[in-house]
Amino acid sequence: MANDAETDRAVMKQADAIRRLNDQFRQTFVGGTVLTTVGVRELSDADQVAIIRAVQRFDDFHPENDPFEEHDFGAFDHDGTRYFWKIDYYDLDLRHRSKDPADPAFTMHVLTIMRADEY
Repeated sequence: MANDAETDRAVMKQADAIRRLNDQFRQTFVGGTVLTTVGVRELSDADQVAIIRAVQRFDDFHPENDPFEEHDFGAFDHDGTRYFWKIDYYDLDLRHRSKDPADPAFTMHVLTIMRADEY
């Protein structure tokens, strides 16, 4: 039976793997699906590009917005409006949660970008 220290190490190792996958996906949009809400799609092309760049460059992670240290959520302002982005983990058929978000063999990452008032 695993002791508390072993369990903590396993949880940290999984969070590290998830964080690396999330950062890579968020920064490149490679390895998953990116969705935007109507409120984002209705913006000008220039504003949409600025929003996407803000998501890709986001690095303001702290315990309040990243309690599990997986880098799966962010919030930022653009032109006076608050935006959120969130990464969710699905199975490869996009029907259920992934059984192991740290393993890309079982996981499809889905990043959603939205205005905060659309949440």
